[in-house]
Amino acid sequence: MATPSATVRSGPPAGRPARTRRNTELALLVAAVLISVFGYIEVGVNIDGTPPSDAAAYGAALGVLALLAHAVVRRRARYADPLLLPIAVLLNGIGLVVIYRLDRATPRSAAAPTQLLWSTLGVALFIAVVLLLRDHRILQRYAYVGALAALVLLVLPILFPPVYGSRIWITLGPLSFQPGEFAKILLAVFFAAYLAVHRDALALTGRKVLWFQLPLGRVLGPVLMIWAAFVGVLVLETDLGTSLLFFGLFVVMLYVATARSGWIAIGLFLAAAGAVGVGWLSPHVHGRVTDWLHPLASIAAGQGPNQIAQSLFAFAWGGMLGTGLGLGGSILIGFAAKSDFILATIGEELGLVGLVSLFLLYALLISRGFRTGIALRDPFGRLLAIGLAAIVGLQVFVVAGGVLDLIPLTGMTLPFIAQGGSSVVTNWIIVALLVRMSDLARRPLPEREG
Repeated sequence: MATPSATVRSGPPAGRPARTRRNTELALLVAAVLISVFGYIEVGVNIDGTPPSDAAAYGAALGVLALLAHAVVRRRARYADPLLLPIAVLLNGIGLVVIYRLDRATPRSAAAPTQLLWSTLGVALFIAVVLLLRDHRILQRYAYVGALAALVLLVLPILFPPVYGSRIWITLGPLSFQPGEFAKILLAVFFAAYLAVHRDALALTGRKVLWFQLPLGRVLGPVLMIWAAFVGVLVLETDLGTSLLFFGLFVVMLYVATARSGWIAIGLFLAAAGAVGVGWLSPHVHGRVTDWLHPLASIAAGQGPNQIAQSLFAFAWGGMLGTGLGLGGSILIGFAAKSDFILATIGEELGLVGLVSLFLLYALLISRGFRTGIALRDPFGRLLAIGLAAIVGLQVFVVAGGVLDLIPLTGMTLPFIAQGGSSVVTNWIIVALLVRMSDLARRPLPEREG
């Protein structure tokens, strides 16, 4: 059955004063900054035998960004979830530390200063969203305009030359960005708006085929057309990762809207069929599937280890506690060491303990997004919060699965961690939207209705 329009009552029990938890958030932010600074210092000590000379400047920069974001949340979203912002700061700080560590092995391609600039822009947009977006339901009015804008953003990279086999980048002189990162937020808004209106029709009407009750074509048609347009563009760009992300988002939000598990089975079948088709038609994707099935084939052929093999060696060498920041050899992976394969550096130098801790941080961030969605009273907000959290979860799964050789490589970036300005900016926008929605979900009923 469809999710009922009646909603979960959030907020404190009657007679008990609401707690904003802003001091808890501040304490967690201080801990997040200190952990990041400690990691930065450890890199310098392990490589040079002395702390980096700019460790204080790095800590001050990260601390100022965190305090500015906290001040805005304390003033404009004082009932927001106290874990969202500290987790984002900690993940961003870990990413800067690991990128700096890899910069030390590639001094001619330093990426940490640029990543810090992109992080500053991301925090600035986080502040702008929290300040300017008073009610997330305003976004519902612009759902179709956002879907059209997202499609345009995905089409634009086709006009530019491919990078590492995929047409997903727009390059203007020294500046390059990935428009698909921004499109995923717009697509989540569109799906949330459309499914909030038509969720009953999608769940309760239509023709029954075998064990599945399919909705009417006039109801499901527009969503399928939008999805097909996005996937078609992504196939032309040979961007398997974003295709999987968008399709997974589509299936998750459809399941949440209708509460029908059959959609998951249909989605898995269509995803498998599409992956097989693209794998045969695209040489670039076919090569990644081959590497996934035979990660050590290049060694047997006398050509040396490929990226997947080097990644597996890095994870194995890290063991339980890791070699220590700055003492690994994951830079041997090559050009992608700072993007999706940055997870191999974490696995080697922080070990299984560090890797599991990172995944737990992601799991906590995603679960708080789901909790926000469950607590919201409006169907659009519920679907949007769950969809935004699902974006982070799906992206972590796709990246980790590829690097760990569980699924073919996709070339996506690990949220907040990997090098990539477009990714870190959009992830900060996602956290800002979740902060704004969690403020409404946790706000006492008298203030919320006022």
